[in-house]
Formats: sequence, C-alpha cells, structure tokens
Amino acid sequence: MEKRATDIFERLRSGETILPGDPEAYRMREASFATMKLSAQMNGCSDPAEIRALLGQITGSKIDESTTVFPPLNINYGKTTKIGRNVFINFDCTFLGLGGITIEDNVLIAPKVSLLSEGHPISPENRQSLVPGHIHIKRNAWIGANATILPGVTIGENAVVAAGAVVSKDVPDNAIVGGVPAKVIKLIENEV
Repeated sequence: MEKRATDIFERLRSGETILPGDPEAYRMREASFATMKLSAQMNGCSDPAEIRALLGQITGSKIDESTTVFPPLNINYGKTTKIGRNVFINFDCTFLGLGGITIEDNVLIAPKVSLLSEGHPISPENRQSLVPGHIHIKRNAWIGANATILPGVTIGENAVVAAGAVVSKDVPDNAIVGGVPAKVIKLIENEV
C-alpha cells in the first residue's frame, strides 16, 4: 500500500484537493504571510540584484542574473515556483503558486499577467476546498498583457498568449492563442 503524503505542501504539489477543515491549512496562511513580508521588501526595491535576491528567498532557489523582474510582483507562496534563465517579468503580475509554477528559459511575461495555480470546486458545498494545478510555461513563450493562466495549464514552447486571454487548456508548441476562453488563432511558422 502506497504511503500518503501528510505535509500539506507535498499534497498540494501532487495535486491533492485540500478540504477546508484540513488540520494543516493554517500552514498555507502562515507561509503566505511570510511570503507577503518578503514581497513587500522586493516590491519596494529598484536594484535588480536585490530584487533577484529577494525573489530567490521567496522561491527558495537562486534567480539567475539574466532574469529581470519589474516589481510589483504579488506572490502568495513561492517555494513551488521555479524561474529559468533570461526570463522577463514585467510590472504588476500575480503568481498564486500553491499548486506550483514552472517558468522555463527565455520566457516573456507582460504587465498584469496572472498565473493562478490554485482554484476552487464549482459546487457550492465544496467551494471552500482548494484545488491545485501546476502551471508550466515552456521555453521562449510570450504571455501578453493582462492574460490569465488557470490551474493545470501548460503553455507550449515558443507559444504566444494574446493580451487579455484567459487560458484554461494546454497551449501547443508554436501556437498563438487568444480570447476568453483562449483558442488557437494560428500556428507560428519558422521563417527561412
């Protein structure tokens, strides 16, 4: 018989729904408040190295010097957020990271983008539960201004998400998607 993880953060990362009466739910709130404290420091900075250092404390990993972040960046929990090399994150983005967020190398994230790796069930009886879903943004993707990426979505390599799109399903490699909900508009052809 397989042993079930008991740590709430392991359970979130594995995609387990967290019920409202979970005895470890308080840990999510504590971690979020600790993250908010570091985020407030980061969002008050204008020094790129200091911003990366504080973001590294939030994520628990080194942020490469080729990555640029323009604060404010609002994060509720960063320990399951991984950010690659040569990433650009523009002003006023929101990352809800309890379900996990992976941003690969050379990704561009425009202003006001929301990466929401957690949500709630639709049924009113269960709505207070938390449903995590890992977000994965692959190499060279570009997420347009004010786009929203929902839980469990993978954005393919070289893909473009149009400004204002709400992405609820995976985006194929080399695709441009837009709209609410986002749909494939066209595929990107490599120029010769």
